[in-house]
Amino acid sequence: MSVKYYDWAKHHANFRPNKIAIKDTSLSKEQSYLKLNENASRFAKLMQEKGIKKGDRVSLLSFNCIEFFELLFACGKIGAVLVPLNWRLTEPELNYIVSNCSPKIFIYDNAFSEISSNIINSCGIEIGIEINPNEKIDEYTRELNLYDETYREVESSLDDTALIMYTSGTTGHPKGALISHSMQFFNCVNLCSIANLTEKTIQLAVLPFFHTGGANCYACPVLHQGGQVVLMREFNPEKALLLIDNQELGITHFFAVPGPYQFMMQHRDFTKTNFSTLIHAGVGGAPCPESIIEAWQNKGVEVLQGWGMTETSPAGIFLSGADSLNKIGSAGKALLHTEIKIVDHLGQTVEPEEVGELLIKGPNVTKGYWNNPKATETAFCDGWLKTGDAAKTDQDGFIYIVDRHKDMYISGGENVYPAEIENILYQLTEIAEAAVIGVPEQRWGETGKAFIVLKPNTKLNETTIIEHCRKNLAKFKIPTMFEFVNILPRNATGKVLKRELK
Repeated sequence: MSVKYYDWAKHHANFRPNKIAIKDTSLSKEQSYLKLNENASRFAKLMQEKGIKKGDRVSLLSFNCIEFFELLFACGKIGAVLVPLNWRLTEPELNYIVSNCSPKIFIYDNAFSEISSNIINSCGIEIGIEINPNEKIDEYTRELNLYDETYREVESSLDDTALIMYTSGTTGHPKGALISHSMQFFNCVNLCSIANLTEKTIQLAVLPFFHTGGANCYACPVLHQGGQVVLMREFNPEKALLLIDNQELGITHFFAVPGPYQFMMQHRDFTKTNFSTLIHAGVGGAPCPESIIEAWQNKGVEVLQGWGMTETSPAGIFLSGADSLNKIGSAGKALLHTEIKIVDHLGQTVEPEEVGELLIKGPNVTKGYWNNPKATETAFCDGWLKTGDAAKTDQDGFIYIVDRHKDMYISGGENVYPAEIENILYQLTEIAEAAVIGVPEQRWGETGKAFIVLKPNTKLNETTIIEHCRKNLAKFKIPTMFEFVNILPRNATGKVLKRELK
């Protein structure tokens, strides 16, 4: 029997109506739980009046904003599905995603008005609504004001889809991970216990909400608990330090990938920042260097490392602050309500210190990918999600991510799949063969290196390749290193041996 989905915004509007739920520091704007629920209810009514039904998709292309949460809860009220879009992607990349999910409504920040107009036209979307933070009454607000809060409630279960979050795919096309209400709820349960999230939590949210780390570490869990989210539209190390230093704000929690921690640590204001209110800092997305952990812990901040995926909503493994220095390199142990195992190529559980593939199972794990049954079938084995990560445990049961079975690498906390880049490189007629790998890079952790084989009697330089990539790929996906070679190493079946390139 399915368990009913309960409306968090509606609950808190009744329980703590006047408490500030969200502050937008970039716009000096704040919103109570009562107003959050009111606006979500108005947008739910708007959608129903425009014919949006349960299961229909609603896309958002915007910097971090309060409207993200209004839309998320509005969709939950009527059973619609929110699809947050990565504003770092190029128009061709966004076109593919929007065409794939076929949203009925496209909401966008005016900073992306041109690209949004093009996408709305090319994808045949009937309803486009602009958010303009520079106007007191923008199109989004005017639309909301046309409707009251009397939407027709549509009952949903925890099994229903709340969001679709697109991740880059190994086949060169992004995959839309289905994020259910169950995943959202159990991610809250898992993280609230390890990160000590309560109604007194005040989190500084700097990661983009289109990313599972931004939305769910810990913004959504904080709102589930009745706490407060202080958001930045875009991360800026100096401004982030100022906000942490602001004792009136009283920031208690922070989460980021290693890059922002490093940028803040290297900023001249780091040494004079008052961290006395910050009791917890979470880090994930990539292995965190010991120097970063030590620098922040020396400030009296508990640093927790973790591992997760978009498909796991995202928390799966976490290392407690008490173990962060004596278990350097470990991702930690499985969280509550989550199962982890490491298996060999026969599917048998391996012994400690033996490397195998990391598998995960639990109510926090996706059931599959939007409109992609083949990818869904491939991703699972007997109910376990195959993460594609090679891992091992030590004698104490702590998990270590050793390598990736897949070719994916992580640059600045963003997952990058070489096949997607290779598809773009092959659009250049001069290229006969191309292979991309991730290589270590001091600032971003990893960067892309492309090996290029040219066709006979042709010429091509790095500048031309980079210009082509800029038109078709997000900046973080563009390789920064190139090597022209005569041949790529391949096995007997013709597959490129990337381990030899590395």
